[in-house]
Amino acid sequence: MKNLRQRDVRTAAGQADSGFSYSPVFFENLVDLALAHAKKLGATDAGADASEGCGLSVSVRKGELETVERNRDKSLGVTVYVGQRRGNASTSDFSEAAVQQTVQAAFDIARFTAEDPAAGLPDKKDIAPQKTHRDLALFHPWLIDGQQISSEQAAELALRCEDAALSLHKRITNSEGASVSAQQSHFFSAHTRGFRGGYASSRHSLSVAPIASLPGKNGEMQRDFWYSSERNAADLASPEVIGRYAAERALSRLGSRKLATTECPVLFESTLAAGLLGGFVQAVSGGALYRRSTFLLDSLGQPIFPKHVQIEEDPFIIGGKGSSPFDDEGVRVQPRKVVEDGRVQGYFLSSYSARKLGMRTTGNAGGSHNLSMTSTRTKKGDDLAAMLQKLGTGLFVVELMGQGVNYVTGDYSRGASGFWVENGEIAFPVQEITIAGNLKDMYQGIAAIGADAYTMGAKTVGSILINRMKVAGGA
Repeated sequence: MKNLRQRDVRTAAGQADSGFSYSPVFFENLVDLALAHAKKLGATDAGADASEGCGLSVSVRKGELETVERNRDKSLGVTVYVGQRRGNASTSDFSEAAVQQTVQAAFDIARFTAEDPAAGLPDKKDIAPQKTHRDLALFHPWLIDGQQISSEQAAELALRCEDAALSLHKRITNSEGASVSAQQSHFFSAHTRGFRGGYASSRHSLSVAPIASLPGKNGEMQRDFWYSSERNAADLASPEVIGRYAAERALSRLGSRKLATTECPVLFESTLAAGLLGGFVQAVSGGALYRRSTFLLDSLGQPIFPKHVQIEEDPFIIGGKGSSPFDDEGVRVQPRKVVEDGRVQGYFLSSYSARKLGMRTTGNAGGSHNLSMTSTRTKKGDDLAAMLQKLGTGLFVVELMGQGVNYVTGDYSRGASGFWVENGEIAFPVQEITIAGNLKDMYQGIAAIGADAYTMGAKTVGSILINRMKVAGGA
């Protein structure tokens, strides 16, 4: 077949250096073939997405290489609409016959599926025009001396990271290992409402999990970890910095005690605070709203947070982990205020969920884009030490366990460990406790957000101080 010849596989400049097997031109032709066949079969509308991912993962433990894994996957997904009946099928075979069979399968599914009034591609007015697609610098292959990072080079970085942890202190006696991951992917997507677009992206990481112990037959052991994750490997923290910090965290937890059950203020470390923001996103996302299975039903315009809390979304941050020129449906995205002065200004909706709710898509098919949660009360000097002072006497949480969040009722109950704080100073580490509350009360009880902002995935927020929660201990 002319437009899918192997000679078209590597046509983009630098494609060979990227590590990909298929070029954007190849994927564009593949998608066009699928759409043309869907139309030939009589589909009302159709969409197709061709993608490829590849990467390297290496792990070491106690100075020895443990695993080396290389992954490569590819896929063509096809969605076909027959009126308001929808069918979907996918394949990893890019031959012309396989593409046609996949389209036929999606078409057959659509013909026998029940009608859904909300089904369909996005409205044309919501589609991101191709000329508006921005280059957001999302693709940075991990290159060393112009070549893809090798398993030997990745192992050397992991060994340096683990060695930095193990050599920090004699009480760092063991390790769950260190790992390096270099991942990248690209795709091209199009549908019959006029959308065409695609891009490449990357995500690289380095992590380590050391174990600290106290001497003695029944000596206590504590584990902690740290990592760095970036789109550009040049932005990763050094292996030595990651290793030392992970070891310091493990050492700080030695001598942990239990607490008596109490109620007190709770400070969530910035790495955990993103989970509170994530809980809000889940509760005001389209699926939960139209199913009426959320504790924040009909919250648009309502004061869910104190007046000082702001939440913003920006899809266009250069190199951002949640950046994209369009959403998963090809809908235009834009910066917006999700929460202003504590009041909810917008939900997170796809075309489907928006139709179910009688609203308009917010460009969030596939999730949120670079959320930041801030407070107008936050001052430049509100680092962790300052937040501990604001906490006064209470619990500083650095690890959460379990999945005890009920998004229908908002009830929140998680296993936790961290530090007991008295008069703004850490008194001793604590473990085997449970913190509990209701997310509605917790959101209203946000007393402060730190300037120690940390980006976890696509969410950026500093440490969060909740004015009061129940703490159940075993002391």
